[in-house]
Amino acid sequence: MANGELHDCDDASALLAFVRARRTVAARAEADLLASAVAWAAMHSTESLDEAASLVPGSQEPVAIAGEGAPLVAEFSVFEFAAALGLSTDAGRIYLGDAVELAHRLPRLYGRVQALDLPAWKARRIAKATNDLPMEGAAYVDAHLAPVAHKVSIAQLDRTVEEARVTYDPAEAKARWEASFEKRHFDIDRQQVSFDGTVDVHGTLDLADALDLEDAVARRARELGQLGLDVPVDIRRSIAVGDLARRQLSLELNAQEPDDPQRKRPRQVVLHVHLSDAALGDTTGSDDLHLARVEETRSFVSADQVRSWCANPDTQVVIKPVIDLDDHVHVDAYETPDRLRERQVLLQHSCVFPWCRKPARRCDCDHIDPAARGGPTCDCNIAPLCRRHHRAKTHTRWRYDKLDGTTFVWQTPNGLVFKRDHTGTTELTRPTPPPQP
Repeated sequence: MANGELHDCDDASALLAFVRARRTVAARAEADLLASAVAWAAMHSTESLDEAASLVPGSQEPVAIAGEGAPLVAEFSVFEFAAALGLSTDAGRIYLGDAVELAHRLPRLYGRVQALDLPAWKARRIAKATNDLPMEGAAYVDAHLAPVAHKVSIAQLDRTVEEARVTYDPAEAKARWEASFEKRHFDIDRQQVSFDGTVDVHGTLDLADALDLEDAVARRARELGQLGLDVPVDIRRSIAVGDLARRQLSLELNAQEPDDPQRKRPRQVVLHVHLSDAALGDTTGSDDLHLARVEETRSFVSADQVRSWCANPDTQVVIKPVIDLDDHVHVDAYETPDRLRERQVLLQHSCVFPWCRKPARRCDCDHIDPAARGGPTCDCNIAPLCRRHHRAKTHTRWRYDKLDGTTFVWQTPNGLVFKRDHTGTTELTRPTPPPQP
């Protein structure tokens, strides 16, 4: 229907009218989603739910998702709402917290969202900034920003929040002011690996540390040039940083003899790299492109890049035998043996809960059909679940079945159905017709 209406826009005025109408529809939908989040939190508030009194210690706990004075909610209730939104549990918890913060601590701003006078994204931006303020501080922000939030800049929003913090939480304001002098950080973006195997590095250092690091990197880059490495100086500097990391010779990168007692052993950094049989063969002169999957970065790099890593003299390479993933492992014990765990890590790659991407190597091995009810410890009944989602499956009515080696169908406590396979998560619940006005 929308496409038909768009095709009817045969002049600029009609098209702009269509855009404005759709903006109103989108704003209404965003406001309704926030309202639904508030209603969901109220349904699962530990202050109103009879079941809250029966929470089993160690299973489900009441959690704070917004600031002081906002209701606590039952821990596992967040999971199902996040799944319905198509978000991970962490992202869903943030969304739910923003909605509760607005409704309970910033009611004027929340009212403007519901009246479509303030974009939901801007209101959520304010809610994120106020959730650690005392109640008086949140009320100050609400009173001062509600009339003008739709037209002031983000910088002004932040200044108003800081004014509230200084006024109503001076101890925290002072601590933040003191911490502002210590913004030092050094970040290596391992999750964004380029195809050629490079990552971005950025940071803020103490001046003295920065000068020492610059001296060490520059000296090693010069040495590499003198040793015949004919590449641009920026590349030599990047290699020098790697030498510094591997040798751990703080501020001293001069080459030393292998038996020099001052030379420290390189720190071990473990990467699980998966290569095809073809990529392991002799590809000299071949134009074929082979990929390698690196578990720790959830990325692909070229097989040639892996060869360059392995060629480094400080690299220790451990080759494990190929595991036949079409095979079937069954044991009589409850505990999952290493060989079965490894097979599931290689098959699933991550937690199999809807929308979750926690690496499988750091997950629990869950018995899909519980062992207490006779569920076997075998490939067809074991799957990786991160600890949080493992607890939800154990202590609530989340249930799932394994259709094949990598496909799972989940059902939530309220009957939503999701398929989780190697392509990600797909909702299978039949859409419910919207309520008639």
